[in-house]
Amino acid sequence: MLAPKNAYPGFADTVNSEIRYPMVDLPMSVAEVLKADAIILTHLHADHWDDAARNLVPRNMPIFTQDAADAAIVRKDGFTDVRVLTEQGVVFKGTRINKTIGQHGTDEMYKVPALAQSLGKTMGLVFQKPNYKTVYVAGDTIWDKEVEGALTRYKPDAVVLNAGYAKLTSFDDSIIMGKEDVYRAYKFSPNAQIISVHMDTVNHATLTKAELRRFIEEKHLDKQRSLVPNDGQVYKF
Repeated sequence: MLAPKNAYPGFADTVNSEIRYPMVDLPMSVAEVLKADAIILTHLHADHWDDAARNLVPRNMPIFTQDAADAAIVRKDGFTDVRVLTEQGVVFKGTRINKTIGQHGTDEMYKVPALAQSLGKTMGLVFQKPNYKTVYVAGDTIWDKEVEGALTRYKPDAVVLNAGYAKLTSFDDSIIMGKEDVYRAYKFSPNAQIISVHMDTVNHATLTKAELRRFIEEKHLDKQRSLVPNDGQVYKF
């Protein structure tokens, strides 16, 4: 999202929908963001590809999408260098980017046709480069066999989890991960650093950074392995 704070009304049919989002301003200028080599869209929900981004991103920016359907939507907005990621991976500027599969909600949610359509498909990413650490970005997904498969297959050194525990009004469960999943990842991949993001920014994310940090303390997790970045904080792997 590249819009300023409070640009959009909260997501309909989600908890705390009266709260506008983004709930914070960008921690850097849009110009700084747009120094990126490429943009990867795990999916096209408005908190991952907002109206501001669609207007501000240069039309020749390399953009990677999860499938041909998303690519077609992005191209329709005039973007000229749109590429589709695959599970076999593509190499971009010396880094291999592999697509992983995500599930943006529970099996029960996907049994509701209208909800299944709005949740849609989503992906994660694994970045690999010789002599660099392998990074797995799980994306907007719950914990499932696909996530376990990616952790087992790629053995990432760093795992980025969207851990805000975002909730709909119609289900008790979350459409992404939460603190228990952070703990699960910590145990499942004992050699990886776990970086938790996607908190304190959209109305329906119910887990805060402060709450997650307290949970990490309570569980006595190694703080060098359990990272909760502040806005604008940078880690290098």
